[in-house]
Formats: sequence, C-alpha cells, structure tokens
Amino acid sequence: MQTPKLNSHDVLIAGAGPVGLFLACELRLAGCSVLILEQAQEPYSPLKELPFGLRGLSVPTIESLDRRDLLHPIEERAVSRDAPAAAHWLQQPRRPAAHFAGIQFFHDQIDSTQWQYRLPGPVSNVATDMASLEAVFAAHANKLGVEILRGCGVEDLRQSEAGVTVFAGGREFRGQWLVGCDGGRSIVRKLARIGFTGTDPEFTGYSAKVTLAEPGMLKPGRHYTATGMYVYAAPGTLGMVDFDGGAFHRTVPITREHVGNVLRKISGADVTVTELELATTWTDRAYQAVEYKKGRVLLAGDAAHIHSPLGGQGLNLGLGDAMNLGWKLAATLHGTAPTDLLDSYERERQPEGARILDWSRAQVALMRPCPSSRALEAIIRDLIQTNDGATYFAGRVWGVETRYDLGVAHPLAGRSAPDFELADGTRLNMHLRTGQGILLDFDGNESLRKIAARWGASLCYVASSAKERLDLSALLIRPDGIVAWASDGASRRSDAAGSAARWFGNPRV
Repeated sequence: MQTPKLNSHDVLIAGAGPVGLFLACELRLAGCSVLILEQAQEPYSPLKELPFGLRGLSVPTIESLDRRDLLHPIEERAVSRDAPAAAHWLQQPRRPAAHFAGIQFFHDQIDSTQWQYRLPGPVSNVATDMASLEAVFAAHANKLGVEILRGCGVEDLRQSEAGVTVFAGGREFRGQWLVGCDGGRSIVRKLARIGFTGTDPEFTGYSAKVTLAEPGMLKPGRHYTATGMYVYAAPGTLGMVDFDGGAFHRTVPITREHVGNVLRKISGADVTVTELELATTWTDRAYQAVEYKKGRVLLAGDAAHIHSPLGGQGLNLGLGDAMNLGWKLAATLHGTAPTDLLDSYERERQPEGARILDWSRAQVALMRPCPSSRALEAIIRDLIQTNDGATYFAGRVWGVETRYDLGVAHPLAGRSAPDFELADGTRLNMHLRTGQGILLDFDGNESLRKIAARWGASLCYVASSAKERLDLSALLIRPDGIVAWASDGASRRSDAAGSAARWFGNPRV
C-alpha cells in the first residue's frame, strides 16, 4: 500500500467509543490506514464506570474478542460476583444468566443441548464496564498504529466518487471512506442525510447515585408499581422508569429535587434524597437508520440504531457491526472484494438491528404500569422458569441464535463457527487472529487444499481433526468467524469453491 498523504487515510472513523475503536483495530489488522476523529477531549466519564457503565457481553461478542486475542485482557478487568452493589444482581445463590424486562433466568435452567452447533467456549458470559472495555480497545488500537485525534469532532463533510472530505476541529481530512460511530445523535448520519425512523419514547429512564435520608424505606431489588418501575441497591444506587413519554430526557438539568419527586412518585415511599452525586437519563426511543451505507459513508453502532438499554443489547449490537464491517471494508479498499461484498454489511446487520429493536420494544410493553402488562408479566415469569423458556430467552439474549441469511441450506451456514479444539492442541479461534478466512478440513481432503491455495493469503487452509467435530467434514469460515459453507460429507466440494468466490472474490492463482 502507498504511504498516506498528509491528513489522508483509507478510512476516517467518527467516534472513539468501543465500536469506533474496535472497527479501527479490524481495519489496521488488514493493513488499512485509519484515523479516528473524536469530539471529546478526554475518554473519561463517570458514567462509563461502575455502576452505570456495567455491560454484559454476549456470546458473539465474546467469540469475536477471543478471535482477536482481546478476551483475556477484558476478562482480567471483568466484574466479579464479589463486586459491590454496582453488580448487586450477581450476588445471588444461583448464577444469573440474564433477564427480560427485569425477569431473571438462571444458568441451571438452560438446556444448551438444544443448540446443535454449540461447543463450550472459553467463557459463557462476561460482565465488564465501558471504561475497562474502551481502555483495552484503545491500548490495542495504539499498538496497531491507529491514529486518534481527540477534541476534534466532525463538523461537515463532502462526498465524491473518489472519497470523503471531512472538516473537523478547524482542519480538513480526506479518506476513501468515512464511518460514523458517533452515537445516537450522529452528526455523520445527519450530514450524509441518512433517514432515521422508528418509535418514539414512552418513558424517561433514570440512573442515579444518591444519598437517602431514610435508605431503609426502600426494599432492594426491582419493583413494578402503579406508576412505573424502580431498581434499588443499597445504599444509594437507583434506576427508575417514569412513563412520561420521555418528556424529561435532556430537556432541563437533573436536580436533587426532581430525582426525589420522581422516586416518591414511582416508589410510593416518603423518602428524601439529601444528595445527588451522579445522574443521567435515557429513554426507550427505538430508531434505526434507513441505510447503513450511502455513497462513501457508512454507519455502525448507535449511529445506525438506538433503543433502550434494557437487556444490555446495544453495545453487543454495535460491536457486531464493527466485526462484520471491518474485513469487508478492508477487502474493498484492497480491491480483492466481490462487487457486492460491502453491500452485504447492510443486508446482514440491518435485520439484526431490527430484531434487537423489537426485543427492546417487547420489554417496554411488559413494563407499562397497567393491569394488562402485569398480567402478561405473570405469564412470562411462568414461562421463563421452565427449561425450554429459559433456553429460548438465553438463545436470544446471549445471541446464540444469531444467524445471517446467506442463502445456504446447511443449518450451520450463517452462524458463528464453533471453537473446535483441534488435534494439534490449538483452537479454531486462534487461527482467526490474523484476520484471514479459513478453510477447515477435518479429513485432509486434497481437493480442498487446492481450493484454498487458489485464494492465496486471503484464505488459510487448516487440515486437522478435532476433539468434537459435530459430524462435519469441512467448513469455510469468513474472517469475522461466520460459517459461509459447511459440509457433513454430502455437500459437493465445488460448493466450497463457489462460496470462496462469493466471499473472497476471484481466485488469484
């Protein structure tokens, strides 16, 4: 690749949050020059730390991090069951798996044998905080040579057939592509005139750290009331939902008096907030970009979709965008991609975003302060306590059931590749750390070796048996770990070559 000119890069990324940082790392891994433009001067925010920065990582996210050798440093910073009230729901006799609108289900209820192509991974779930996650990503980005300019938010942009010119911080930057990872109020999305549609909020949510005059008057845990919902962890961590149509969100400053009034209204207890240490608001507004790609501009993360934080799906959805987009954009830049490869980013990720938005809306429906929602809640509680019910909800919340429609009949195609323990002592995920695609051949078939050789460096051929091969004989795996083709012995070998051409372009030799 040619050395970039001054202020010129292959890709400009707006936003140095987790999605922007992770995408930048993916692009650098593939040899692209990347510049991140970040509006904030400093990455620090108390809202990124515990308790409000707590995030649960889904199975696809954990697998993606493991495939890029980032899981271990994040596990080192993970929230333990011994953490203080910030993770109060972890301090239970049974191990919580997740929740749906606050209705918990537990690991001992889940029947993982229902997931045909799941193998036990290095971990099943990880809880961390946004500050730790960003620190790990930023350190990795720095190691890979990603450039980050802070205090330099995007102000304007111009597109042409050749690329994008971005004006930020009084300077001019050029890139072949611009990716907006700049949050729900994305400037990039607005400047690119990309539509943003969905459903308006029903409530204002509050996350607050307070001091109460009478802390014993509130019972710890989650409580639905006639006027809303609140979660309390002693001595002063609060979460509240006030069904006011989102009227208070970002309209006026959050005061101690206002938080106290809302708490009394929702809890029905005559409690007094004597000190407000930290507070923020949020809503259940659920909107999605009409397009994820317009000209030379792409969107990822909250810039492409926003919804309530119920269930902790937003971060995982955004990181999934980055993992899906990175290798496709890099191949497009290198000129090795099939003509429609970059278009597949929107085809695959937009439906996934829509599913998560509907999942969020369903939880809001269950939380409404009305008799019908309370009746529905009782039914869901009964269902979620069954093994089949808990397994269904785990499959959705953990992302185990995520599958892209690749137009391939095999039930494993479009799903995340199992992390096979290979005969040489390595795991499949270890072979994905270079960012290459993989043709995994359990039987050492000569025709498959020749197919892989035709794609050169784009496709790594791995011939090895495995401890448990799930009755499979071979798999073609994309750089993001998604199975593009799988054979149980009945599939034709020519199908492997056709799938390789679809995802990696024409063979080079």
